[in-house]
Amino acid sequence: MGFRFVSRDVKIAAINLFDRELLPLHIILEICGFSVRTWYRVLKLWRDTGDVINPKPSLRGRIRYLDCEDVQYLLRLVRQNPDYFLDELLNMLKTNRFISVNYVTIHRELERAGISTKKLKRIAQERDEPRRANFVGRMAQYALEELGFLDEVSKDNRTPHRRCGRSKKGRRAEKKQPFVRGR
Repeated sequence: MGFRFVSRDVKIAAINLFDRELLPLHIILEICGFSVRTWYRVLKLWRDTGDVINPKPSLRGRIRYLDCEDVQYLLRLVRQNPDYFLDELLNMLKTNRFISVNYVTIHRELERAGISTKKLKRIAQERDEPRRANFVGRMAQYALEELGFLDEVSKDNRTPHRRCGRSKKGRRAEKKQPFVRGR
């Protein structure tokens, strides 16, 4: 049986039934639906504090190494350059924020912030929207059968770039990169 929330009223009713000896313990636990261990924990809390709810619950899990400002810094880095590797983000944290953490810590914080790794969509740095619209307007006058294309490849600056990047879940990872072809 997994974790199940038991309301404060049910716990107090169980303690009243037990204190007045109206029902045996195993029947009280069966009716209320919690384990023997939970019962003795609630009973001890009732006798120590007079209430069945812990007044100061303990923190669960590990304390995070990166605070909110550090995570915001990581998110800004990823937004500016989505193809940073974890080791590059780690070095940026060390040099700019003076924080030394593990790769896994950075990866988990990015996951918690909704950042995932995906294929990078490359956008041409040389893109000129007015010239592009002008070209599309000029080419629209021709039928598809009238167009022919030649490819003269001798140099391509696109090859040394990364293929994966990071961005918010549900959004594309985009980066402007050179699309220069020529000699």
